[in-house]
Amino acid sequence: MAFADVTSELHCSICMEIYRDPVTLPCGHNFCWDCITQAWDHQVHLWEFKCPECQRIYRKRPELERNTTLHNICEAFHSTETEHEQNGIFCNYCDFSVLATKSCLQCETSLCDHHLRKHDRSVGHTLLPATTDLGKRKCSVHKKILEYYCTEDATCVCVSCYVIGEHVGHKMTSLDEASEKKKKKLRNDLQKLMAETEEVDKRVQSLEECRRKAQEKANDETERVTVLFRDLRRQLEDLEKRIMSDIIRQVQCYDDVIRQLEMKKKELSRKMRHFDDLCNMTDPLTVLQESDTGDLCDIKDRERHDKQLHDGEDLDVSGISHALHTGLSNIMSGVTRRIYIQLEDIVLDINTAGNKLHISDDGKIATWSDMLQERPEAPERFQYYQVLSSQSFSSGQHYWEVDVGGSDRWIVGICYPSIDRRGDQSLVGWNNKSWCLHYTFYHYYMKHDRKQIRLSGKIPIDRVRIDLDYEAGQISFYTLGDPIRHLHTFTATFTEPLHAVLCVWGGCIKISGANQGDARDLPTGDITGREL
Repeated sequence: MAFADVTSELHCSICMEIYRDPVTLPCGHNFCWDCITQAWDHQVHLWEFKCPECQRIYRKRPELERNTTLHNICEAFHSTETEHEQNGIFCNYCDFSVLATKSCLQCETSLCDHHLRKHDRSVGHTLLPATTDLGKRKCSVHKKILEYYCTEDATCVCVSCYVIGEHVGHKMTSLDEASEKKKKKLRNDLQKLMAETEEVDKRVQSLEECRRKAQEKANDETERVTVLFRDLRRQLEDLEKRIMSDIIRQVQCYDDVIRQLEMKKKELSRKMRHFDDLCNMTDPLTVLQESDTGDLCDIKDRERHDKQLHDGEDLDVSGISHALHTGLSNIMSGVTRRIYIQLEDIVLDINTAGNKLHISDDGKIATWSDMLQERPEAPERFQYYQVLSSQSFSSGQHYWEVDVGGSDRWIVGICYPSIDRRGDQSLVGWNNKSWCLHYTFYHYYMKHDRKQIRLSGKIPIDRVRIDLDYEAGQISFYTLGDPIRHLHTFTATFTEPLHAVLCVWGGCIKISGANQGDARDLPTGDITGREL
């Protein structure tokens, strides 16, 4: 095999460069670790991973095995290339390719050891390690060696630039002094970059852990959704078979009746012939002794049944529709129970409502009022415009929805029943016993224990959904616009039962009941800590 062919085998098919830290997939193909990792990180489907070479699909992200042998070969190849690049400067005086050891600035030539011994007799010539960049070391205007550094123009200059050129009178330093000063600055910048790199590494590690957890959840969700749809298809197929069987059965009823009537028609013809024969007999005794009873009752029953079929519809469409609707409703109820948590029927507790809040008769609407409601003072009543729900939750998963479009200053959230009822510390979000979404002066804030997060979105919110997972210690807020958006999730360890809480200055807000809301699809995946 030719050298070029061997070299081509050392190239990654993604970056088309010689392998850097090569890894091997279970299918046997090799890639740079960075290349295959980035390819999988930016793919659309997170539940399947393809080999870019043979397109083999892995349902689970494969473990990457380092190919030590290939790594050593590629490292040796890189070293060889570097050596050739570094030592690829040849003597200008030799007829054949002899590597140069020094370059002369004045002569702008490179010399091997043999010619260098003769060149050493040249007085005042500046020799450097062999280089091809000799032109960059001379002034482009005066073609003299660069010897000074102009601090005003931040450029290297020759003696003519300094004495008679455009840099006359400028402050100059030696190249060594300017170089050391720049190196000092670079070392400081390097320290900053190293610190920033460490932060980036930590962030990458954190995100990789989040991605790993998200991938695990995605795998679980994929399996759950697959099972759900498989079961849903089975139930729909069973319902289809039942409905189609009922349709066929109803049509077959006509076939059965027609067949029975045809048989009855033959029996009637036989009896008619018999009666006709009796009528034509001359012997009275024979006529009287012959049986003339017929299955008249059966005939009448069949006629009534036939009449009912005839008078009714050709097909019991309403009955079929009812069976179809009932079957689909049962299926969807089962699906809903498996997907959604229960929408709670929240009722506001008027005994906790501040005296400037009017509570509707059904306990669903809280309206701010200029006039005091003249309710009796009670330890549980709020001083401010707040009200708790009658229900409390100490376990399980629950959610409810609040229409906030009727007010321009409001708070919705959750709190412990032990929250203060007087003073500034009783305001929702201003203590460690409450978590809320607060809207005021066209801005939205998530608040808890006097700490607030301003949401970075200007999308108007008219309807809010609050999700509570007591055991997981999570309170999630969503805006139910189009599309549904996740706003924020608080995480805590709950120590008391939790109540829904509303607060409103001006206008009114309405909390939805179980017969007023509906189950809505929510964003999937790990939502903790994300914001609008």
